[in-house]
Amino acid sequence: MDNVKDRVLDAALAHVPFDGWSDRTLRAAAAEAGVDAGLARALFPRGGVDLALAFHARGDGDMTRRLAETDLSALRFRDRIARAVRLRLEDTDQELVRRGTTLFSLPQHAAAGAGAIWGTADRIWTALGDTSQDLNWYTKRATLSAVYGSTVLYWLGDTSPGHQATWEFLDRRIDGVMQFEKLKASFRENPLGKAMMAGPGKVFSTLRAPKLPDNLPGRFPR
Repeated sequence: MDNVKDRVLDAALAHVPFDGWSDRTLRAAAAEAGVDAGLARALFPRGGVDLALAFHARGDGDMTRRLAETDLSALRFRDRIARAVRLRLEDTDQELVRRGTTLFSLPQHAAAGAGAIWGTADRIWTALGDTSQDLNWYTKRATLSAVYGSTVLYWLGDTSPGHQATWEFLDRRIDGVMQFEKLKASFRENPLGKAMMAGPGKVFSTLRAPKLPDNLPGRFPR
C-alpha cells in the first residue's frame, strides 16, 4: 500500500500547480497511476488534504535522511537547527508548498496544518538527539514550530539568489529564540523565578512528553 500511495502522490504533483491539493487532483492522479478510484479514496480519505499531508511527510523523511548523512559535529547547536530547516526547504517545490499553505489556511484544515508543522519540529529535535521528557519537550517543539512556520512564509515570497534572504531571516529568528532561552534560564536562577517554580510553576514541571511507540511510521526511536 505504501508503494501505491507513492505512485498516486508522484502522479499528483504535476496537477497540484493547476488544481491545488484537491479531490480533482486525486482523481486525475489515480487514473494516471493506474489505481482504482475507490482504493485511492481509501488511501487518501480526505482527498487533497491527505495528499498534501503525505507530501509534507515525504519532505520530513527526506530531511531526516539527509540530516543523518550530514556531519554536524563541528556546528553549534543553533547552527544544527538552522541546517535542519534549510535541508527541509532546499530542493522543495515552492508552488506545491504554496498550494498547501493556502489549503491549510482554511479554518477546517488549520488543525491538520498545525499538526504537520509540529511534526516537522518533532522530527528535527528527535534527529538532533533531543531526550527531554518534561515541559521542555513541548516548549522546544512549540518554539521551533513558530520559527519553521514563519520561515516557510518568508521563503514563499523570497526571490533572492539561492534564497539567501530566507536563510538570513532564519538566522535572526533562531538568534531571537536563543536570547529568549538565556532569559528563561536566568529567570529560573533568580529568587522570583525560584519562587515561581516552587509554587505555580510546579504544576508545569509535572508535564511529561507523550510516550509514542518507537516503531511508529516515520518516527525515530528515542
